[in-house]
Amino acid sequence: MTAPLPERTRLAAVLRELKGRTGLSLAGLAAKTAFSKSSWDRYLNGRTLPPRDAVQELCRLAGEPEGRCLALWEIAEAAGSGRSAQGTRAPAPPPPPPRTGTTPAGSTGDGGTAHRSATVVAVLASVSAVAVGGIAAVALLLPHPDGDPRAALSPPPSATEPRCRGEVCEGKSPMRMKCAGAPETLASYRTATGASLELRYSQECGTSWARMWGTRVGDRLEMSAPAGDDAGDVRVRGAEILDGVDADSYVYTPMTAAGPGAVVRACFHPAGGGGEECFDSRVGR
Repeated sequence: MTAPLPERTRLAAVLRELKGRTGLSLAGLAAKTAFSKSSWDRYLNGRTLPPRDAVQELCRLAGEPEGRCLALWEIAEAAGSGRSAQGTRAPAPPPPPPRTGTTPAGSTGDGGTAHRSATVVAVLASVSAVAVGGIAAVALLLPHPDGDPRAALSPPPSATEPRCRGEVCEGKSPMRMKCAGAPETLASYRTATGASLELRYSQECGTSWARMWGTRVGDRLEMSAPAGDDAGDVRVRGAEILDGVDADSYVYTPMTAAGPGAVVRACFHPAGGGGEECFDSRVGR
């Protein structure tokens, strides 16, 4: 059997890390995505290059911004198709130094597109030049004292930035709205049944939500936050463990808008009755 290409092996290792973060089994991944259990087994072991959509779905489930993973996928796909070898026929231009600031208003952004294209060519050329391990190509994705070269390989901001903010996020999924990429954990709690709970907050989205894991079918979690200026008016969002797949993974409540100083509260209701367990925290910034 032919050994997997080093670029694919590197991608598979990152995907396995994300799978571990979701808490899902192979069957759980199959239930929550459009790909089968056997397909995920091949993708995670590097035997088959996953489709781009599979990488994006796993990033979504893990709450991981997809830019770095998609850059690794592009490298692995190019190496497997032979396009990386074609890229070495002419010297690739070196990427420009990291820039600061923002694009001026009214700019078409064409310069940014050319910059990303040149960087991808440089990465693909590096992959071909170091076939034993693909180390140089992967090194381009790692942090550097002078900046973060990974930013040049990320999708346009519209593909990675949160899709909503404040009231627009009300009742929506933090994963699908890309609010769970780098949230703050406001408080953690362990229930009498052994379930783990967290209150989360996204400064970028201006929202809060709760999540639970280590649960049982029938467990429920509710989180609440004040609505508007009326101290007696609160919004409540809830989630319930419906089946074994849910019990084997993180389950999130929908989001609710929460500004600095707001007190958010989570209450756990164990399956089969029993005492309600609650905890709260204040949004600090």
